[in-house]
Amino acid sequence: MTADWVFNLYIFALATFVGYQVISRVPPLLHTPLMSGTNAISGISLVASLLAAGSAHRLSQVLGLVAVTCATINVVGGFLITDRMLRMFKKKEPGPSPQGLPAKGGEGKGP
Repeated sequence: MTADWVFNLYIFALATFVGYQVISRVPPLLHTPLMSGTNAISGISLVASLLAAGSAHRLSQVLGLVAVTCATINVVGGFLITDRMLRMFKKKEPGPSPQGLPAKGGEGKGP
């Protein structure tokens, strides 16, 4: 093992721990904006993976294709989940009442 490899492994482990601690302390109200930001970062990684897939090296093309596929799945799934969460916060429109009766009590009654 070289010193650079050990240093990179240390940074990866530290980033994993800090990321877990940050995400686990996010209140539920902030999940949707956080997911939107994550989708934006995934979009940036999608552009970078497209650049890698367009490389002249065969290994870069294969890894770029894998990265494009993973990033696309991540972006599309993130937007679908964000849309679902935002629909949960919309007010529901009152539907037609059963048997054609007025929706609110007291309406349609005589004097």
